[in-house]
Amino acid sequence: MNSVSRRQFVERTLIGLSASMASAWLPIKGIAAVGDEDARASPKEIDRWMAGWIERKELISPLRLGRFVEPIYFLLSPISWKPNAGQAGYVPVQVPRGFVTDFASIPRPFWSLLRPDGDYTHAAIIHDFLYWTQSIPRNKADEILKLAMQDLKVEDATVAIIYKAVARFGESAWKENAALKAKGEKRTLRRFPSDPTIRWSDWKLLSDVFA
Repeated sequence: MNSVSRRQFVERTLIGLSASMASAWLPIKGIAAVGDEDARASPKEIDRWMAGWIERKELISPLRLGRFVEPIYFLLSPISWKPNAGQAGYVPVQVPRGFVTDFASIPRPFWSLLRPDGDYTHAAIIHDFLYWTQSIPRNKADEILKLAMQDLKVEDATVAIIYKAVARFGESAWKENAALKAKGEKRTLRRFPSDPTIRWSDWKLLSDVFA
């Protein structure tokens, strides 16, 4: 079967529904019900609604990852986050293919409560990237972490714990990243290891593997 994008799938479904079925569940704001023969939504109107629906999606693309021997990972494809409607003051974030991350930096004794690869992983990688690039203030990076976790439907209690933790204790990680970058360390790979026994601590010493 040929791969079909989410947009194509939903669009084809909407257009292909019979009028009697669609009118029961498709009250698109600003567009008459498809079952109304006198004011049926045109393909152009449906396309415009679809564009708006997709525009409201905050988290873009699934996680595709590679891993070193240590629990250190790298993105095999980029991921993104964008602010939702009404979230003024935040900028979209694009994490590139090859970015190296340890997910959520949670101390091992707490793993039974909060796993490093929990359902907040997508948000944690975006936060990790912002802490590395330091392209926005640290408090904004922490707020984006919270918003991204909410987009992922992470439980409110978990969101609160992680957000408060990074807001209170994240400064040391922020400063450490700044120091590592000043020494020339890089975090975005252009060449990936093919040997499963390779360690990140060794791979990062090679000069020709980074973008």
